[in-house]
Amino acid sequence: MPRKFFSFDFWKILTLVLVLVFALFLVYPLCSLFLSSFKDPETNAWTFDNFIRFFERRFYYTALGNSFLVTTCVTLLTVAIGIPMAYFMSVFKIKGKNVLEILIIISMMSPAFIGAYSWVLLGGRNGVITRFIAALLGLESPPSIYGFGGILLVFTLKLYPFIYLYASGALKKIDVSLGEAAESLGCGSLRKVATIIVPLITPTILAGSLLVFMNALADFGTPMLIGEGYRTMPVLIYSEFIGEVGGSASFAASMATIMVLITAIMFIVQKHFVNKKSYTMSALRPIQPKEITGLRSFLVHAFLFVVIGLSIIPQLTVIYTSFLNTNQAIFLPGFSVVSYRMIFSNLGTAIANTYLFGFLAILTIVLLGLFIAYLSVRRRNFLTGLIDTLTMFPYIIPGSVLGITLLLAFNDYPLILSGTMLIMIISLVIRRLPYTLRSSSAILYQISPSIEEASISLGASPLMTFFRITAVMMLPGVLSGAILSWITVINELSSSVILYTAGTRTMSVAVYQEVVRASYGTAAALATILTATTVVSLVLFYKIAGKKEINI
Repeated sequence: MPRKFFSFDFWKILTLVLVLVFALFLVYPLCSLFLSSFKDPETNAWTFDNFIRFFERRFYYTALGNSFLVTTCVTLLTVAIGIPMAYFMSVFKIKGKNVLEILIIISMMSPAFIGAYSWVLLGGRNGVITRFIAALLGLESPPSIYGFGGILLVFTLKLYPFIYLYASGALKKIDVSLGEAAESLGCGSLRKVATIIVPLITPTILAGSLLVFMNALADFGTPMLIGEGYRTMPVLIYSEFIGEVGGSASFAASMATIMVLITAIMFIVQKHFVNKKSYTMSALRPIQPKEITGLRSFLVHAFLFVVIGLSIIPQLTVIYTSFLNTNQAIFLPGFSVVSYRMIFSNLGTAIANTYLFGFLAILTIVLLGLFIAYLSVRRRNFLTGLIDTLTMFPYIIPGSVLGITLLLAFNDYPLILSGTMLIMIISLVIRRLPYTLRSSSAILYQISPSIEEASISLGASPLMTFFRITAVMMLPGVLSGAILSWITVINELSSSVILYTAGTRTMSVAVYQEVVRASYGTAAALATILTATTVVSLVLFYKIAGKKEINI
């Protein structure tokens, strides 16, 4: 009897602890954001003035329209590029396919603001391409990368891989017998694609489109660097929260609340549509790539090489320029490593912080991914379902908004975390946990519960069974997701630029600051280190996962 009295259920206690943790670091900050948006900054009284101010002034509500315009255009362009690419790579034998897919992944995993910075070097007012066009056409003010067109270019080349990966995964599940049946009934190639393939992959494309839309809507670095007069909501929220003195926090909170509500509605609508229209198919005879020759081969390869070549230009540009002699914004003749010497002597703390924060965040993410995946798959109940839902909520919260919510919540007693390393790590964990959690849950579904039952029947406790058997079998999937989380953690800018201090600055923040200061050589050197870390991490992913593709 005493033993029974003192016994406890580890998983029930862990469930309660996790609920409290997410309530403290996610629900409470979001509630703080919501309440702050209804407060007068001077009197602290409850009011709707912040929202009225937003919708009354053209300066503010046009930024919301600008954000939706650019994100809608980006989504349409990425779909128009990603679907044909996925179709060509799946149906035809493409030369250098493995290399092309690796380049696509690298272009996707590098942060968008590095792409923006690279295109400034190429297409800015003093860029290489700009000077060439000016000399060729004799123009004093040739077109530059700044504004709506530049944002559209950078986002499209950065985000089309999401559509490509989603579409490729969906095409692999289509049975080739469907196409053969359509052809036997007189259906041509184009009609077959339009009436059979496209409807089957539409729910998957919608999921990828939502991810593209959310990424473009939430991105801060790209429109901040090259938007100039074209204002978007993340830039406006940042400017109001950081740039003004006094009552900007409440107004920024109201704009952030509007962003969260809009993205939440879009997410719910998309989930409803996908669940209603989704299909399940097992491809007994999946599509087999076939040879392609003649003009069609030339056009298909040209399309793939041009798009992928343009998308990899930012990485090649930063690597090349990092070894040039520089004087602030001016590149001088000759090569040197002076930019690397400067960053290691002046920005060494930012480099160390990036790896330290990333390492601690990934350790936390791995543990949370293991536990939450097990609870949500093996021990389903209301609380574990609630935890699983809360962990996915950061998908619809822009990074800058998350940064503001954490500052509003933890900038006063009883818990002051602002300006500390801990708040940076919390932000990274919240933002990037879903990658590891999804991969952990996916591999757990493939592990039969009978294995755990056999271990328990032989005398092992459920807890010992989890750590010695289940967790070990889950490890490949957990580590695969953790590497993807790691890549996004070290490249995180949107939330870090809100939360950092001089002592907690990371490489992504330092790159942004160096670009703003027009110190392009040091910015390129830092960006090169980030790119190299991303490539090494991808190689590790392929080794650990034992495959040559990334599933989102």
